[in-house]
Amino acid sequence: MTVAPSSSADGVVWDLSALYAGLDDPRIERDHEAADTRAQDFATRYRGKLGELSASGLREALQELEDIYELMDAPVIFAHLQHAAHSDDPAAGRLLNSTQARSTEIRRHLIFFDLEWVHLEDDRAAELMADPQLAEFAYLLERERRTKPHRLAEGEEQVMDEKANTGSRSWSRLFDEITSRITCEVEIDGERRTLTEAETLAQLYNPNRDTRRSAAVGLTAALAAQQHPLTYVFNVRLQDHAIDDRLRHYPTPIAARNLANEIEPAAVEALVAACEAGFGIVQRYYRLKRRLLGLDELFDYDRYAPIRADDTVYAWDRCREIVVDSYAAFSETLGRIASRAFEERWIDAELRLGKRGGAFSAGSTTQTHPYVLCNYTDRIRDVMTVAHELGHAAHQFLSRDVGYLQAHTPLTTAETASVFGEMLVFRRLLEAQPSGQARLSLLASKIEDSFATVFRQIVMHRFEESAHAARRDEGELPAERLSELWIEANAPMHGDAVTLTDDYRTWWSYIPHFVHSPFYVYAYAFGELLVLALLQVYDERGDAFAPAYTEMLSRGGSVSPEALVRPMGIDLNDPGFWSGGVAILADMVAQAEALASRDA
Repeated sequence: MTVAPSSSADGVVWDLSALYAGLDDPRIERDHEAADTRAQDFATRYRGKLGELSASGLREALQELEDIYELMDAPVIFAHLQHAAHSDDPAAGRLLNSTQARSTEIRRHLIFFDLEWVHLEDDRAAELMADPQLAEFAYLLERERRTKPHRLAEGEEQVMDEKANTGSRSWSRLFDEITSRITCEVEIDGERRTLTEAETLAQLYNPNRDTRRSAAVGLTAALAAQQHPLTYVFNVRLQDHAIDDRLRHYPTPIAARNLANEIEPAAVEALVAACEAGFGIVQRYYRLKRRLLGLDELFDYDRYAPIRADDTVYAWDRCREIVVDSYAAFSETLGRIASRAFEERWIDAELRLGKRGGAFSAGSTTQTHPYVLCNYTDRIRDVMTVAHELGHAAHQFLSRDVGYLQAHTPLTTAETASVFGEMLVFRRLLEAQPSGQARLSLLASKIEDSFATVFRQIVMHRFEESAHAARRDEGELPAERLSELWIEANAPMHGDAVTLTDDYRTWWSYIPHFVHSPFYVYAYAFGELLVLALLQVYDERGDAFAPAYTEMLSRGGSVSPEALVRPMGIDLNDPGFWSGGVAILADMVAQAEALASRDA
């Protein structure tokens, strides 16, 4: 019998009523009907006439388009949240399917507008974008024109969008439903327990090595039971991506993501190269950890073991206090947003069967607020996860004022506020530690989190590159081939400092980003290294930094990533920028070595 999971966050569920009252709320259909009517009217008024519009006329059209998209997307946002929270509920699945299909029907009336804009003569487009009346939309318009080489004819765009409902969107949903139903058999203190995927992964942080080993074995067995569907889903997504690239004339599998992220391929390669050059730092740290744990050999399931047996429980109320106080000490504005997130139930934190694993913050409409999902297990890493996701939420909330079409940031800067929030909480906790050993333990935990955010994500990025290339060259890939590619990508980072077991070979199969958002993962490394640079600016400027930082977040995606961070004195095009961030991680390892030597 499967026992329902439990933690101090039992009962902490989000309140989605700011969007809709429930799955059967009649306003869902009414909003889609209204959006459909407005979309058809929009097409009647503007189709074939964009070239005739004045700056004020184009501004009016963009404001109407923004309102339609927000009205159209609200039901889909609600459905996604419901499905993530209850992926085992058929009614939630049906709503997700129906809202996606309905939005596709509405969007087909609007696709013409983007196409007319990207095909407008360059001189006329430049004249409009330079007009002060379009200043707030200028970057949006410029960014859209960059997609011109990859846009199809209107009918083809409509077909691509409609087929996505039975293509990429459906496969992503199936992946979530498979992984959210996974349960693992794990032995803890001599007792055999049935755990969810989230609970099982949490046991990899258990101080008891037998428990960690049992969790690794249990997760591997659960993934093996789903190996066929998970492998097939991944293969289909790889091929679907290849088809999109061919039809849209993208030269490489990563090109579409780089364009969406507003980053040049050379900058991505510089980021990846700097991180790979730092793999020796990872190995140096794991050799230190092996010594601190008193082990002859460090296995993959030992990487997150605490260096001292600390059974400190961070109950949900304590998490709330730590996160809100940390945010408020830095910025009253961020502190208020974090406090509201807890008070107004923006967060779904309890453990339950059928809930999606991992964590996220979903931006909502400009009239509501973001929503955060996490799986809280009462450990310090969960506090960090909440701090991370509330950083996203603060960013999403602050950017509402630039309007729905520009509130969402590219992935390259989307991780900035989240990682910065983590660092605020980490610094506060580090100051409060009562001893050198306690500081070392917390520092080690943060180093491991940073390694997971930087180096591990680059490993996953290299795996994605090789998987997409192999799928195009070799055809459908068996699970064993994907496992080979996974180990090949992981081996350089771990070197001889960590032994990768046979169990670890299949762990590519539970990573959602590979299915949901191909080539997402390098953005985590981007965000972490950018935040390390921002922290240096913070330390230099002191209290004057917070207002500039919140202003930066409030600009959302209305300016380029380069322009966003330029006022902070950061040049993203400097090849040495990334190496500087990696050097800061090396300094953290040196601090850990010094603390370990002091207490030896």
